[in-house]
Amino acid sequence: MLRHWILNDMDEKELLILHEDNQIIVVLKPQNVPCCPDESGDDNLFDCVKRYIKTTYNKPGNVFLGLVHRLDRPTGGVMVFAKTSKAASRLSEQMKNGGFEKRYLTVLCGVPSRKQATLENYLKKNSVNNMVFVCTQTEENAKFASLDYEIKEEVAGLALAEVNLHTGRTHQIRVQMASINCPVYGDMRYGGEKAVKGKLALWAYSLRLNHPTTGERLRFIAEPPKDEGIWKKFNIDCDKI
Repeated sequence: MLRHWILNDMDEKELLILHEDNQIIVVLKPQNVPCCPDESGDDNLFDCVKRYIKTTYNKPGNVFLGLVHRLDRPTGGVMVFAKTSKAASRLSEQMKNGGFEKRYLTVLCGVPSRKQATLENYLKKNSVNNMVFVCTQTEENAKFASLDYEIKEEVAGLALAEVNLHTGRTHQIRVQMASINCPVYGDMRYGGEKAVKGKLALWAYSLRLNHPTTGERLRFIAEPPKDEGIWKKFNIDCDKI
């Protein structure tokens, strides 16, 4: 299923619906759009999906929509929302027990010495400046973070990596890749001396989950805008990853 719906306030971008049924709706989150209401007050994907449901199905009153996972504002890609409280509860439980599989594509500034590896760190967030940093296990509020990465292609000192998240910490991929001196392209916050200006090259391209009522294992894929920006340098075919 591919359906488009005009987003009312988001620069007339289209809402791309990858899948919809009575329990869930899977959409493509544009980059630099909040996934849910935040302190910026900018229009966000959560409210836009609610407007879509209310308008399309002529629903009275407040429309239920469950937010079961998040993507950082500069990150684009696949997101699922729950259309019922039952679906929200069951998807949230999957998040806790590992039923969700979230995979990302990212372009790294630099090529890691190991082409395939697991990164495990403890991360801590500074709430004053919204920065996350690697810390020791014993520090207060330290949270365990784990991911796998695999380098798919190398071009001129840049690397296309697939990342499989095992935990969902704030800015996790950006911080952990920067910790091995291979920051995400376009990441001015964590890139350090290797920082390169440009749109953040981080994309949630694949989401696997069990349908909350049928139990069917589903996978949804959305390729990054491979004709734009730094993505153009790589041969990306998500069906073969």
